[in-house]
Amino acid sequence: MHKTLYELIDANKRKTYLFILIISVIFAIVGYTVVNIFRWGISGYLAFAIFIILYNFILYYNSDRLALAVSGAKPADPQVYMVLHNVVEEVALGAGVPKPKVYIIPTSSPNAFATGRNPEHASIAVTEGLLNIMNREELQGVIAHEISHIKNYDILLMTVIAAVIGLLILLRDFIWRFAFLGGRRRGKSQAAAILLIVGLILAVVAPFLALLIRAAISREREYLADASGAYITKYPQGLANALEKLKNFYQPFPRASNATAHLFIASPFGKDRMAKVSDLFATHPPIEKRIERLRALVV
Repeated sequence: MHKTLYELIDANKRKTYLFILIISVIFAIVGYTVVNIFRWGISGYLAFAIFIILYNFILYYNSDRLALAVSGAKPADPQVYMVLHNVVEEVALGAGVPKPKVYIIPTSSPNAFATGRNPEHASIAVTEGLLNIMNREELQGVIAHEISHIKNYDILLMTVIAAVIGLLILLRDFIWRFAFLGGRRRGKSQAAAILLIVGLILAVVAPFLALLIRAAISREREYLADASGAYITKYPQGLANALEKLKNFYQPFPRASNATAHLFIASPFGKDRMAKVSDLFATHPPIEKRIERLRALVV
């Protein structure tokens, strides 16, 4: 049964909202646990809230620069990369968003990603390897996918998720250290025992649960960006053909990082190239599934 673009977008948005709700509940429970275990009272809640605000504020305004720096991206010269700039400009115009800044990554590995906190402050980075294997229609499909991430505020969403994951891990380590220190100071008290149990649970569960949720959200946003990109170009086959090439011309991205893997159109580690992926922590759905959805899409 063929799904229209709007049905696909609505379904993915509903799933994303559910994931955000789950991650918010987990974070609230962890924060409540930390404040109560250490008996910080009202001042603890205030300090915790201020810390979260500052953490997100710093990440919000610097996440794009960090992603570009980690990936080795450099501003794309408009004279040298004229076609790339033209495609980005025309797709941005079709999507109704400002033209993002354009960057080039000097590597033969074919890939691309978008970053930025909103459409007015966004960037698109494309590897030289991707430019070498794509024709104009396929490049339009890739750029439309990335601009969809920008237009749908996916980058902001993933930044928030990354911030939550980082805080969960920080809180886990904090409780873990204080559990042992507190246990040594207070002996085998009931409070120390509870602290150790909570620290152990968070140490084991929190990172896996956070990464699992991040991966699930990332996969849904990739499907949504594929559908939205097809709507912008009115030609799903362009992106489908581009993904087909990415699958066949696979080459690992030399600066691949777990911190930025979810940003790329295809996993820089190559796991999404397999026909079947059973890894629940994969940040990208299998390319075969994405191609299948695009070819069956009714725009």
